[in-house]
Amino acid sequence: MTRKNHTLVTQFILLGLADTLELQISLFLLFFVIYTLTLWGNVGMILLIRTDSRLHTPMYFFLANLSFVDICFSSTITPKMLVDLLSEEKTISFAGCFLQMYFFMVAATMECLLFGLMAYDRYVAICSPLLYPLVMSRTVCLKMAAGVFTTGLLNSMVHTSYISSLPFCSSNVIHHFFCDTPPLFRLSCSDTHMNEGIISTFAGVNMIGTLLVILTSYAYILFSIFRMRSGEGRHKAFSTCASHLTAIILFYSTAIYTYLRPSSSYSLSQDKVASVFYTVVIPMLNPLIYSLRNKEVKKALWTVIARKRSPSFLGLFG
Repeated sequence: MTRKNHTLVTQFILLGLADTLELQISLFLLFFVIYTLTLWGNVGMILLIRTDSRLHTPMYFFLANLSFVDICFSSTITPKMLVDLLSEEKTISFAGCFLQMYFFMVAATMECLLFGLMAYDRYVAICSPLLYPLVMSRTVCLKMAAGVFTTGLLNSMVHTSYISSLPFCSSNVIHHFFCDTPPLFRLSCSDTHMNEGIISTFAGVNMIGTLLVILTSYAYILFSIFRMRSGEGRHKAFSTCASHLTAIILFYSTAIYTYLRPSSSYSLSQDKVASVFYTVVIPMLNPLIYSLRNKEVKKALWTVIARKRSPSFLGLFG
């Protein structure tokens, strides 16, 4: 009987973000610009790190991985949302819905883990600088990155297979702009309290676990910074960590609000706003944060610009 009910729903309808045509067009233009900036910013960050030898360090290796994840994060959600904003039928197939959920969870899990690794990298660099080349060697970094990708794929596989096995037999209208777990739980015709508890536990272990690593790392970092006698050393350490902390606060505040608060306080409108922020806006902001608040990235960027300008400049006198 459960299997029969489960197969009744063959597609879902995504209500999206707006009801009126004028607002849909405005949001389309806004999110199209944001998505374009996201692709340009993150691809640019990856190419900059790849081409400048000064950025061939563990910190920027993880930053390049974060940029790749942000591209995947935004590309999983934004293109479908843009299409739906201009379409009358905002449908998505059953398989397409859970495929979107799968890649969304992969990216979200990897984002959390990368933030944790980046915090650990800063901890070793500032608190144990002599051991840094050994602890954060190229081999170790590659193994860490492989672990991040593997964990993201496996964690998402467990989540998606678990949720897709629920019976959906009452409604197929998702009050959201993408296939996320909270609105899908509300479409199931079975009691999902236990399911929600299990999923929340997995999400909590991922988010809170990595957040504890981040907070512990930065507690030791701050302690080490205040012990530095050189004012220049303290300023350099603070400036190095400032961009990372800004990105962490933006991502974790919205993610924890969405997934770790009691289900009784669930609000459709507020959740949509929070979801837009961490799925669409933050992937655009990350490369800006790391470039505008990081002297090494700015130096590398100006070097690339100078190299591109120099031939044309010299050609004026040829």
